[in-house]
Amino acid sequence: DKGSVMHPDFEKNKATAIEFIELHNSEDLEAQAELIHEDLDWAPPMYGSENYGRDEHIEAMSMYHAMLDNIKFEADYWLPGVDPETGMNDGSVRVYGTWTGVHTETGKEFSLKSYHPMAFKDGKIVGGGDYFDFGGFMASFQE
Repeated sequence: DKGSVMHPDFEKNKATAIEFIELHNSEDLEAQAELIHEDLDWAPPMYGSENYGRDEHIEAMSMYHAMLDNIKFEADYWLPGVDPETGMNDGSVRVYGTWTGVHTETGKEFSLKSYHPMAFKDGKIVGGGDYFDFGGFMASFQE
């Protein structure tokens, strides 16, 4: 069954996704931005939001870096993604895990479960999204 054959780019793309997350942990925005394709189509976690591109995603990452300290992501599962049309492995990466850290302004610690699919083009992240309860996450920091 061809659907179960691993895509030849999966391991390389997974390594890029891991690097992207590790750079987020260390708040290295410039190096992180180098891993994002210019044609990025990203789904942000906010209710009712539209997908956005590379510049907006870099801006969002900068916001997280300013708002949060000691950011760390612990992956539960790294899984291959599939083409929605064919159901075949396409080299994309999916990760389920938990973000932890501290809200800079309040000093409150957080633990946030999330899901992040990532598609790749020319070795860079070209699509995907952040799936977590953004509203609940932000509300948790209110006094």
